[in-house]
Amino acid sequence: MIVTTHTGARRSAILLGMTDRNVLGGDLEPCGTDPLTGFYRDGCCHTGPEDRGSHTICAVVTSEFLEHQRGIGNDLSSPAPRSRFPGLVPGDRWCVTAANWFQAHLDGAAAHVVLASTHERVLDIVPLVALEEHAVDVPADPGLLEG
Repeated sequence: MIVTTHTGARRSAILLGMTDRNVLGGDLEPCGTDPLTGFYRDGCCHTGPEDRGSHTICAVVTSEFLEHQRGIGNDLSSPAPRSRFPGLVPGDRWCVTAANWFQAHLDGAAAHVVLASTHERVLDIVPLVALEEHAVDVPADPGLLEG
C-alpha cells in the first residue's frame, strides 16, 4: 500500500485512469478557475479524506446565497488570504460544502448548481432531486444568473 498526500493521491488516481464522477454519472468537469476553486484549489470539486466539509457542489453563487451563508456563520464574501480564499461575488462559481448548500436549499436560498461539475459524493448528503431543482447550465456571462 502506498500512502501519499492528497496531491499525490490525485496524481496517482489520474495515472491509473481513475477519474472522479459527477452526479450525472459522467467525468467530473471543472467548476471554476477565476477565482480558482476546489478544496484542493485545482478548479474542480474533487474531494478526499482531508475534505471534512465535503466541498462537492459546484455552485454559481447569488447575493441571496451569500447573505444566507453569512447568516449561518459561513462568510463567503470576505477574502481570507491565509486559506487562499479570494472572497466571492454573485456569479462566481465555487465548490461549496454539501451541508451548507443543503441548509440554504431548505431555507429557500440555494445557489444554482452545475451538475456536470458537482461530485457524486454529494449524494451521500444531498438528494439528487434537490440539486436538479437548482440545476443550471452556466452561460458565457454568469452574472446573468443574479438573483
